[in-house]
Amino acid sequence: MSYQVLARKWRPKSFGSLVGQDHVVQALSNALSQQRLHHAYLFTGTRGVGKTTLSRILAKSLNCATGITANPCGECEACLAIDIGRYVDYVEMDAASNRGIADMVSLLEQAIYAPSSGRFKVYMIDEVHMLTKEAFNAMLKTLEEPPAHVKFILATTDPQKVPVTILSRCLQFNLRQMASSTITAHLQDILGQEQIPFEPAALQLIARAANGSMRDALSLTDQAIAYGNQSVREGDVRSMLGAIDQSYLYELLRALIANDAVTLLNIAQQMESRSIGFESALNDLAALLHLLAVAQHSPQAIADDHPERQTLLDLAATLTADMLQLYYQICILGHRDIGLAPDAYAGFTMTLLRMLAFKADAMTPAVPAAGSSTPQEGPSSRGNAGGGARAALAQNRQVSPPTSGAAPILATASAEPTPAEVNRTVPPPTDPAPAITVPVIPEIEHIPQQAFSSPVMSADNPPLAWDGNWRALVENHLSKLGLVRALAQNCELVNFDGDEMTLRISEAHKHLASANYLDKLNTALNNHFGRRLKLNITAGQEANTPARQLAVEKAELQDQATQAIMSDRFVQGLMQEMGATIVPNSIKPLH
Repeated sequence: MSYQVLARKWRPKSFGSLVGQDHVVQALSNALSQQRLHHAYLFTGTRGVGKTTLSRILAKSLNCATGITANPCGECEACLAIDIGRYVDYVEMDAASNRGIADMVSLLEQAIYAPSSGRFKVYMIDEVHMLTKEAFNAMLKTLEEPPAHVKFILATTDPQKVPVTILSRCLQFNLRQMASSTITAHLQDILGQEQIPFEPAALQLIARAANGSMRDALSLTDQAIAYGNQSVREGDVRSMLGAIDQSYLYELLRALIANDAVTLLNIAQQMESRSIGFESALNDLAALLHLLAVAQHSPQAIADDHPERQTLLDLAATLTADMLQLYYQICILGHRDIGLAPDAYAGFTMTLLRMLAFKADAMTPAVPAAGSSTPQEGPSSRGNAGGGARAALAQNRQVSPPTSGAAPILATASAEPTPAEVNRTVPPPTDPAPAITVPVIPEIEHIPQQAFSSPVMSADNPPLAWDGNWRALVENHLSKLGLVRALAQNCELVNFDGDEMTLRISEAHKHLASANYLDKLNTALNNHFGRRLKLNITAGQEANTPARQLAVEKAELQDQATQAIMSDRFVQGLMQEMGATIVPNSIKPLH
């Protein structure tokens, strides 16, 4: 006799032998016992969770020789014929290959005739969402009011594609994905009856790889039996699935705890030499980190018979809760982005090195800058990324008072003075810059009065020789700064004396003058002039900005182009003789 695969040999033949779908079994059993039969059923769920199996059991329950029952005998002619797929009154139709209206009309024409030998004609339409719109429309009326001797059973893996008009005519049951523990227990029972030796850890690997599908789990078990020569061993299953040996995961975590980058890279190279899948390795590492988090919060949740229970508890006691959460998040993101890496090895090692980098950042105390009194950051103030906010120099807030009749200075950007400059006495300027009077406007609340840091340069720079062409400076030297360039384009140069620059921005564009963009603009100007500049921003009426100048020039060019077209004799001839018109906004200047 030819070999029969486990998925077919151990297909459940009654509600009692069906595992993992108790909520559906209970509802159908009660309905059959109480003779409350619906004319159409819809089973939904992913592949391998029992949709077709439930359909066959329900067909046997309806046509069993003992009567309509929740416990078909399995021995009568109807039960045996349905089990082997030869019962004339039970029809399974694959909607993926028979999806047209002609197929549906043929089925419905046969449905009007009485059953040949059974109590009901049962039509099972698998992957019903694949039917065409016309086929769905053809079956609507019959599905709602079928003949008394007809029952419809629909199955689909994608109920979202089934029209609501069909859903409303069916009694719907959602079959759940199998839990790993349920799959493992069922595999143990099957292999025990098959008298095939196995290791529980190997079955756990198969259950996790099956991803909730019992059929996939049985198919993988068949493959593992062949791979392991009539036995199911953990090492063979790991090799077959390309899964990483659990001991490597523990070594990786110990190397992370020890801050040992060399060992991390050596382990990764060993994995590559063994052709272990790095994507599955990250998946297994995330599962292990989840177990460690569970062990930290509830050690009793780790089963006493777990082969690595003590190792898990030891590692859980070594890692802090925040670092464990950080490792898990980095691992999940690394698994998601590994396809974007140059290769799988690079994506895996970069994930490990990222964990190591955040750990080093969290374990290294912040060192304040020279001359700063900022205290060192304690462990309790670490941020979510594993490292706390580093100590920084306090920023001086300098606000220049507005001159008489001038708009208030809304923000001031100046460099951080060096200790030598703080102690040096600066004489008052002998020739102060003339005051620029602008209309007084209300202060812009969202622009903070804040100082910004700039590169450290000599305080004894000679006077600058600049022609004051603000537009040329913006277009030639600030062209790659994005929104910072937009801020500069909408500012007008009011005053510049070599050490201090005052700009004016209009009310319409004052939203661009945020602290972040002012800081970047000040830094760019410092780098361009090679010295510290104090940057003041005031708000006023519409200013003669580079953006306004450019708009005026474009408007003039547009007017010239329009006039040239309208005065062209050929164009005038077309308009007069043929009634031609010029499409609005279609005229564009050449430059």
